[in-house]
Amino acid sequence: MHSDNSHTKLEAQRQELNDLYEGYANRQLIEEEPAIDPRTGKPLQDIYGASQWRLIWRKFIRNQAALGGGIVILLFYLVAIFGDFIAPYGKDTRYRESIYMPPSEVQIVDSNGKLGLFIYEQKQEFDKNLKRVYTPNLEKKIPIQFFVRGDSYKLLGLFESDLHLFGVPEGMIALFGADRQGRDMFSRLVIGSQVSLSIGLVGVILSLILGTILGIISGYYAGWTDDIIQRLIELIRSFPSVPLWMALSAAIPMTWTIGQTYFAISLILSLLGWTWLARQLRGQVLALRNQDFVLAARLAGASDSWIIFRHLIPATLGQIIVVSTLQMPAMILAETSLSWLGLGLRPPVVSWGVLIQESQNYQSLALYPWVFLPAVAVAICILAFSYLGDGLRDSVDPYTI
Repeated sequence: MHSDNSHTKLEAQRQELNDLYEGYANRQLIEEEPAIDPRTGKPLQDIYGASQWRLIWRKFIRNQAALGGGIVILLFYLVAIFGDFIAPYGKDTRYRESIYMPPSEVQIVDSNGKLGLFIYEQKQEFDKNLKRVYTPNLEKKIPIQFFVRGDSYKLLGLFESDLHLFGVPEGMIALFGADRQGRDMFSRLVIGSQVSLSIGLVGVILSLILGTILGIISGYYAGWTDDIIQRLIELIRSFPSVPLWMALSAAIPMTWTIGQTYFAISLILSLLGWTWLARQLRGQVLALRNQDFVLAARLAGASDSWIIFRHLIPATLGQIIVVSTLQMPAMILAETSLSWLGLGLRPPVVSWGVLIQESQNYQSLALYPWVFLPAVAVAICILAFSYLGDGLRDSVDPYTI
């Protein structure tokens, strides 16, 4: 009897200890504060337990220069997409009384203290050197109106419309001045961005397809396949870029339509721009092809196409994005250079290169510097792409400081 009581008492004590331990463990799980990273102030579990793409995003948004570059690029493309709506006039709309008119000064408060957006009427005169001089007529205010009707266009190339973001009921508003034919530089710059930015995008997409396929095939199969692709890359890279672009662009017939010329320029830029990406991916794939996950896929009976599309391309996706971003400014500069030399797009097409080519008269540039604003837009775009590409390149390796 005594032994039974002792056994029962021992079991009760053991159960009580178990209950105490479980309660303590539960309190620790609920109440214990997680370890905090002193640099970021965030739980270590959230940092070191995050996926690679989340780590890349966290590192990218901490890079203020790259984030700013990305925002600028996004704004550029948004303006390009809705360029016909944002521009107050069409690309060929002329005002003869506004030839070489300086940028319009938008006023908020008039001489009587009344608020409102307006511009003053500009009077055109000639000085003793027969230079056009514009003086504001302070007696006549022209209000700036929003969502006004004007030149018709096709929004996104699909919908017919004549609605513009802003405009004036009479005269001309030229935020960036007017050119030698009295055309609004702001409208032409905005509409020209559609061609310049889309050529860079189309060229990068085509070179991205070529560079990804040939680079991964070269690194994965190696052997004679690698030798042939690498010799082809060396042959293309052995030619000076600008003379080769000039030679190929000069071969475009003058009788081709705008669409055919646009497609030809994009094709030329992509055929010459894929080699850098192919070289980058080939080196990465040479290191990945002997990794355990690739060998395991082979032993499991996976085909080469399965390994390439399900394993190698996702593993190199970060590098593909970075190289493509850094290649965009090169494509835009190439189109601008060719158009400036008169070998790329030609009027009546409007692109940044065409606008720069039209403003290359040094006398006009000295007297009317605003006609060179397309070059400023190109510089800002290239700089933004460079910051964005550098930030992405640093963020792709999120495990380094």
